[in-house]
Amino acid sequence: MAKFGFLDILQEELEKNFNYDFEINWDKRNFAVEVSFLLEAENGAGVAVTDADGIESEENIMYEDAIVFYNPVKSQVDSVDYLTTIPYTDKGLSVEFLAYFAKFLQETADVGLDDLMDFLADDEAEEFAVKWDVDSFQVGLSALTETEFFKYPRY
Repeated sequence: MAKFGFLDILQEELEKNFNYDFEINWDKRNFAVEVSFLLEAENGAGVAVTDADGIESEENIMYEDAIVFYNPVKSQVDSVDYLTTIPYTDKGLSVEFLAYFAKFLQETADVGLDDLMDFLADDEAEEFAVKWDVDSFQVGLSALTETEFFKYPRY
């Protein structure tokens, strides 16, 4: 059984501050925690959309993306597979950081959904992707006062 760690706090903060479907996957062997989320958009006009795998569809759009928390010393992570990658140290992650992360992810997903709707409405648009604003995230981080830290969960 896992002991209380930042995974529990992450779950709580996402449940409080993130209103899209999400899933947390804990890769124990890789010392990584992946948070994937789903954006859904109605494709009322039946626009033919080709996904990253080359599959074309005129159905409603289900867009999934993910963020990974990883240990820079122990984890193997390919950053191109993720919206963003967030390292953690042996100290773990703070409650304040995880609350900020959940709120920032909410804002990012909101903007992403708006962009997806614009993409579907624009006949000239060629590509869609959610964007993680690294600079804005860092600005918000600099304003945080972190007090209570939780380590990577143990099992």
